[in-house]
Amino acid sequence: MNRRTFLQLAATKTGGLLLLPNFLTALPFAQQQAAINGNVLVFIQLNGGNDGLNTVVPFENPLYYASRPTIGIAKDKIINPMNGMGLHPALKDFATISQEGNLSIIQNVGYPNPNRSHFRSQEIWQTAADSHQYVDYGWLGRFLDIQCKDDLLPSLNVDSIDNLALKATNANGLTIKDFKRVKDYADSDSQLQLSDNPQLDFVRKLQYDSLEGMEEINKALQNAKKYTETYATNPLAKNLEWIGKLIKGNLAAKVYYTSLGGFDTHNNQLQSHQRQLTVLNDAVYSFYNDMKINNLLSQVTLVVFSEFGRRIKENGSGTDHGTAGVLFVIGGNTKGKIIGKNPDLSNTDKGDLLYEIDFRSVYATLLQKKYNFDPTLINIKNEVIKDLF
Repeated sequence: MNRRTFLQLAATKTGGLLLLPNFLTALPFAQQQAAINGNVLVFIQLNGGNDGLNTVVPFENPLYYASRPTIGIAKDKIINPMNGMGLHPALKDFATISQEGNLSIIQNVGYPNPNRSHFRSQEIWQTAADSHQYVDYGWLGRFLDIQCKDDLLPSLNVDSIDNLALKATNANGLTIKDFKRVKDYADSDSQLQLSDNPQLDFVRKLQYDSLEGMEEINKALQNAKKYTETYATNPLAKNLEWIGKLIKGNLAAKVYYTSLGGFDTHNNQLQSHQRQLTVLNDAVYSFYNDMKINNLLSQVTLVVFSEFGRRIKENGSGTDHGTAGVLFVIGGNTKGKIIGKNPDLSNTDKGDLLYEIDFRSVYATLLQKKYNFDPTLINIKNEVIKDLF
């Protein structure tokens, strides 16, 4: 096995992310001692294309019900009405967060020349590229390469697969799904045994360095044991619970990322969308309360988005791939406003919503307001959203 073949097996890219297999784990990073200092961004990616019109519902627009006679959310079920819009009934705790002034809703988020492919649209969102551009590194990875070039663990992806948004040239991030295995790595035999085989020594050195990283994550988890907040019992809530523990345990990551699937609602949408929004609601509210109780809400900004919305008209029992959608920002001293006009259901792009706010404007705002970072340095030239923070 030559070195190149080994690197392809062991790493996503030299500066990229790694899963935690049984033998090899992350690229090396040394001991960290930084406490929570500054702001933290947490992203939840809703995979499949969340239906924004049935999430934040334009219930006062008759075209909504004309377009969705079967799957439209009844007016008497809408909660937290705001300027002709209201939340899906499954988002009852989002309504509470909104009433407390800690939820901003950004409407009609998209980009020019939208792509309706799940894979390609996710790639566009994760790289902040134009629809015709192909970029090798993620928008957050490029940011971390500049802003956090000396940080030892700038990002953490809590998922079973790597995320392109975090892919960097030099910044070493980590992808972890099973945190219960962290202690096993930290407690394992870390003695480095050299041999006459330089390739085997390289493998052992990676394993040795990764053990140090597992020790640091384990320390953060140990530090968080004094906190006893209760989380909902669903997979997304468990991911956010781990993220919450690491934030409270003073792991020095600047960016956390996780995802929730099940939003490709071509059929049986009323039931499946209700189910997934309930999972999202319960998980997010658990995390929100955790950060709030521990006085971290002003430092932690949670962003919930999807790669595209759905078409305006139903297909009978569901909706097909669309364009613009809704994006949520929670905490981080957000102003708690609805940003953007209500969806225009009469002026459309062949039955799809016209985007009003480029998603890269959201990114530019996060980078500038949370980290005082110039987004043009990573080729994001969109205007900052003035009413978000």
